[in-house]
Parts: sequence; C-alpha cells; structure tokens
Amino acid sequence: MSTAPQPSAPHVADSHDLIRVQGARVNNLRDVSVEIPKRRLTVFTGVSGSGKSSLVFGTIAAESQRMINETYSAFVQGFMPTLARPEVDLLDGLTTAIIVDQERMGANSRSTVGTATDANAMLRILFSRLGQPQIGSPNAYSFNVPSVKATGAITVDRGAGKTKTEKATFTRLGGMCPRCEGMGAVTDIDLSALYDDSLSLNEGAITIPGYSMEGWYGRIFRGCGYFDPDKPIGKFTKREQHDLLHREPTKIKIDGINLTYAGLIPSIQKSFLSKDIDALQPHIRAFVERAVTFTTCPECAGTRLSKEARSSKIKGKNIADACAMQISDLAAWVRGIKEPSVAPLLAGLQHLLDSFEEIGLGYLSLDRPSGTLSGGEAQRTKMIRHLGSSLTDVTYVFDEPTIGLHPHDIQRMNELLLQLRDKGNTVLVVEHKPEAIAIADHVVDLGPGAGTDGGTVCYEGSLDGLRASGTITGRHLDDRAALKEQVRTPTGKLEIRGATANNLRDVDVDVPLGVLVVVTGVAGSGKSSLVHASIPPGAGVVSIDQGAIRGSRRSNPATYTGLLDPIRKAFAKANGVKPALFSANSEGACPSCNGAGVIYTDLGMMAGVAAPCEDCEGKRFQASVLEYRLGGRDISEVLAMSVTEAEKFFGAGEARTPAAHAILDRLADVGLGYLSLGQPLTTLSGGERQRLKLATHMAEKGGIYVLDEPTTGLHLADVEQLLGLLDRLVDSGKSVIVIEHHQAVMAHADWIIDLGPGAGHDGGRIVFEGTPADLVAGRSTLTGEHLATYVGG
Repeated sequence: MSTAPQPSAPHVADSHDLIRVQGARVNNLRDVSVEIPKRRLTVFTGVSGSGKSSLVFGTIAAESQRMINETYSAFVQGFMPTLARPEVDLLDGLTTAIIVDQERMGANSRSTVGTATDANAMLRILFSRLGQPQIGSPNAYSFNVPSVKATGAITVDRGAGKTKTEKATFTRLGGMCPRCEGMGAVTDIDLSALYDDSLSLNEGAITIPGYSMEGWYGRIFRGCGYFDPDKPIGKFTKREQHDLLHREPTKIKIDGINLTYAGLIPSIQKSFLSKDIDALQPHIRAFVERAVTFTTCPECAGTRLSKEARSSKIKGKNIADACAMQISDLAAWVRGIKEPSVAPLLAGLQHLLDSFEEIGLGYLSLDRPSGTLSGGEAQRTKMIRHLGSSLTDVTYVFDEPTIGLHPHDIQRMNELLLQLRDKGNTVLVVEHKPEAIAIADHVVDLGPGAGTDGGTVCYEGSLDGLRASGTITGRHLDDRAALKEQVRTPTGKLEIRGATANNLRDVDVDVPLGVLVVVTGVAGSGKSSLVHASIPPGAGVVSIDQGAIRGSRRSNPATYTGLLDPIRKAFAKANGVKPALFSANSEGACPSCNGAGVIYTDLGMMAGVAAPCEDCEGKRFQASVLEYRLGGRDISEVLAMSVTEAEKFFGAGEARTPAAHAILDRLADVGLGYLSLGQPLTTLSGGERQRLKLATHMAEKGGIYVLDEPTTGLHLADVEQLLGLLDRLVDSGKSVIVIEHHQAVMAHADWIIDLGPGAGHDGGRIVFEGTPADLVAGRSTLTGEHLATYVGG
C-alpha cells in the first residue's frame, strides 16, 4: 500500500527571513527594536531629524559594512576606513549592504559623467580598435594622460659581468591637450587682484586669501632670498617679478627647515584652480571669480583632447563628438556600429548607455563635469552600476531616491526599486514623498518629533495601517495643498532675453517680482540653467543651492550660523575677559581633549575608541572658563540649550543679546527650535542641514531670493512650515523664485514657469507660464496633469 508523500518541513536555512534590530541607540535613537522583512521593499518615514538615517545608515548599513571589512586580513584592513561598531544590543540576519546616498559626486574638475562611470573607458578602447587613422592605445584618447617623450642612456646586461650603455628614446602618446592640460579652459589671471604693487611684501602687498605674512608664507617669502621683502613690488626687476609670480616649485632651507617655494601663479593653480569652483569656500570662490578669467581653450575648442585624438574617427565622429552627444543619441549611434571583433565591448557599452536612459538620465552627455550634477542626478548615476547586476540577496539602501525628480519621473524610479526587489534583494528606502511610500511592502515610521523628541518607532506595518495609525506621517500622508483662491499681484518683472545656457533654446521670459514664483519641469528640462545662468547671484540676489553643508565634529549650529560670535562677546563683556576664552576651538579649550569633548584612542586597523574627556566631562572647556557666567549660565550650559530655550534666554533679562536673538529667530522660523546649539553638524540629518543653510542665508540682504529645491529632506509636515516661511518672505516685500518639483509648493505659488516638454534637447523651452489654477485647468503639460491629479482637479 502506497502512502502520499508527507510535505517536508521547511529547510532550516529558509527561516532567516528577517533583519532583527534590538536596542539601537545611535545618535537620537532610544533603544529602538524593529524587525524588517528580507526580499521586500521597506520604506522608513518620519519627520526630518526623527532618526531614520541613524537606524538605516548609522546602524544596519554601517554594521554590515564593518563586518564585511573584518573578513579581510589585518594588513588589508590597515588601508580601509576603520568603522566603529554601532551602539546596538543585537543585529541579526544582516546581508551585504550596498549604499546609494545623496552625496554629490567628487567636484574634481577633471571628473566627468563619462569618467565617473565606465563609459569613457569603454569608448577609449572602442576608438583605439576601430578609429581611423589609428593613433595608439586607449591612453591616446584620454584627456587625463599627457604625451611624454624622453631620451637617455640605458644599461644593457651582456652576461658574465659585462654591460653596454645604449641610447634609448621613450615616447608615450596621451590624449591631453597640451595647451589647457586637459581642462578644456585656459585661465588668465589679473595680477592686480593678487597684490598691491605700491606696497612691499612686509607691508601686506599680497591680497590672496590665506597668504598672510604672519604665518608660513611670511617665513618663506622673507627667507627665500629671491627678492627684498621691504621693496615695493612695483619696483621689482623682471627677474624678481618672475620669481614672485612664476617660479616653479623649488626646495629651499629656512632656519634649518626644508620648505618648498613656488611662485604665486603655480600655487594658485595647484590650490584653487585644480578644484571645481563650486566646491571652494565662499571667500576663496569670490577671490577666484574676481582674479581669474576662464576662457575656452583655443587649441582644443574646449574638448580637452589633443589634435591626434580629435583626428581619429569612427563613422565621421571623433571621441569628443561622441562624449558631447546626448546619451540617448549616443546609444543610437553605438547601436549602428556593427563590428564582430569588438562585439562584447559594444554590448557592454550599449547596456551601460541604455541604463542611463532607463534611469531617466538620457539627457546628460558624457562630457558633463560630475561636480555640476544635482544631488538627485548624482545618486541616479551611482545607481546605474547596480541595475544590471547579477547579485541577489543583497540589501540596497537608498537615501531619498526621488530627490530632484518630477512627479512624472518618480513612477520610473519606483519601477527600478521594485525591479531590484523582484530579483530577490532587500530594499531599504528613506523617503518622504507619498508617491514613493505608496509602493512599500512594509513601512517603519519613526518619531514622534525630531531630535530629542524623536528616536522611537511610532508604527511598523502595512501602508493602510500607517494611514489609520494617527502618527504625524499617517495624518499627513493624504494631505493635498489646495490652490490659492487669490494670488498676489506682481510689483515688477525681471526680463530674461535670449537665454541659451546648456539646453535652453533662446528663451525669453518675464519673471514677476514681489510674488512667489515656482520654476518647474521634468528633470533635465533646463530649470537650473534658466534661473542660475540668467539670475546670477550678486547685487540684491541671494542664491541658496542644493550643495550640502560641510563641517567637522567641531562644527555645530552655533559656529555655522555665526551665532557663537555675539554669544562670546556677550560673555566677554559681562565678565571683563577676552572673547577667545569662550571658544572650544581657541583659548578656552580643555587642554586634555583640545576642546573636542572626547579622547580618541587609535587602535591601528581596529576601530578607534572615543571616550568622554574625564577632565572637562565632555563640556569641551577648561574649568576656569566655566566659572564665568551670563544670566546665571556658563558657556557649556548655553551650548547645551535648544534653539527655543536660547531664544527666550537671549531675548530678555541680563543675557539679552539682540544679535544672537535675531539668528535664533531665523533658526526657529525654519523649524529647528528643537536643535541644541552645540550639537555636532556631523550628526544632523539631510533635512536639518538644508534648513540650517536656509536660516543662515536668510540673514543676507537682498531683494530676490533664489532657492533650489528647498524641500529636499523635508517631511510633509515640515513642508507646511517651509511654505509659511516663503509667504513671510514675500509679504515682507521680497521676491522669491523657487526651483521645485514638490506639488504642495507648486499649488501654493502665485506664478508658475514650466519648462519642457522633455529633457535634454527635447526640453529647454517654456511650455507654460501663468497661475497654478490656469495650469490645472489647461492640463496642457506633464506638470499640469500631475498637479491637477494632486489637487483633485
């Protein structure tokens, strides 16, 4: 008698289907415990600063990376970044984490979209095989490789101790344009901006930022012996002037110390001009813009390539032409090359270029400098390498992948995230946009507030459960900003005529002043080109871009906003001492920890240990400084205050300080009332940094404010507060121009300028200008259709 086979028990290996986190305490997390399903798409929501990034990036992804690093030998680990174990009781079920964050791509001026991906390398190999005339190896097509020629003697071993000296010539053909050294632009430096020739060096003739006669530069200039530091520069001989300006780096010895002397121009080129101008500090950028004129290289016409590299062609195009094409057009051109000898290379290049189109970046070109990409474009460029990956059972971690995306493009991004999940991967997404939250299999909502008021899990479960949960995210999930019943009347207009920057097609537009103007359109349609190129920051224009604020562990909201200056002066005045005593980075610093508040112990290739300083107990100041008080509080107690608390403290009574109170008012205005004044910038979330930057720029005097995607990193509840802030700016007589995709901001606008209809060469035109109500009623553009759906029109 046969019996039906019994269903076998599930294999023990199939039981590991959860990532378990217990007792996470990174940053503001308060003993968070959560279970995340594997091979599903989990979205983490919550107000800005509630602890989402601390849980996803600071705990789960950080521990996964640390454990992978530990699989290497101690020797290899010595070359890798040392990662400390996150503060968590238990992490179970982790898989390899691949992080795709919003960090802007390196702002090196030699880096382009093509060099940052593998596209340029593949094109160079393709041209070295098929280009006519053939000029050499792939290096002959690289604008980062110079041509080298050398002649000298070589010693040939003839055996039995005999040698023969022969003359040899070595030649390497590179693709770098010799005139501009592969930069595409040549620089002309205005010497009058470098120094005042009526003064001597000792009298402070040099006006370059950082070149002070008090520091090392003074020692070098005085001790080099090439010129008299007491002689006015205008009276220098030709030789002395050449040494001051153009001398190549030369080793010199001053007071027994080996130093290097270089002329001012080589020094400026190395320290300032080798970097992307947008990545420089504001005062250095202002100097470069004042002193240096950039013009397109006359020899290579901006292509960066040598004459030989430009002469080699495939189907009538050289490699510079190929890199200048829009990627969607380049993909079609590559598809037309039929050559069996390089078939695998063509297939790889074709797949890479198709991935650009699939991810919505087909409008870029490979010669676009990577430093000019927005945060959203940089994130999607980094995503490309993962799209065709055959890896499965990997944890992909995304930080707001919809940043910089028009509602039309969000659908495409959602499909890509689901595609990664359907290959058997775990996808963790930190996100604020309802359209992206909608595709989640599982939602974890953190809160209830931000900073010290957050750090707990308010809800975990399905999307429908979130709607009914009553949390801040749940309540705001279906929020829809209504169109204004009445829009403001413009007080003037800013005329833009014949704008042709990047993909703009001779655009003429009148931007109304005295109202809230939103410039919108699909990603790559030309919004930033229109606003930033046609309304340059300068007299009366305050421009706030998407660039992330940078700061070390020593930087905090008080130092970044300039708030610490009036506070230090108030303490100094009240106690009759120097202001420098009240800075943890200056004279008041605790001598044991140098004002860091913690003592770092370096353990070689193992993670270093940071322990609170025993002398100052983490307060960062020496004990004698803490005896000085203002309004009954010492400086460490003031820095521990929240913005709201400090606003009351400096607003009245003995500690009343109007300059400090004004800065605190602006911080409260952007919704950062909960932030502590001394909290290190490194612990702030993306949304908090964005608003901190906004509060700092609000102090600048100007009649026109230009904001580039100010809703980046903001929760739906925070967006309401931002709209209130923009209204207050306009009502105070300012003109506000916002580049934005967020529909709540569009609905709130007085006037909308919509660019399109597509991206790249399919965009660059004005497809609508008028009120939001007219845009919704007409539904004539992609933006109009999405906005009409959003407001229920």
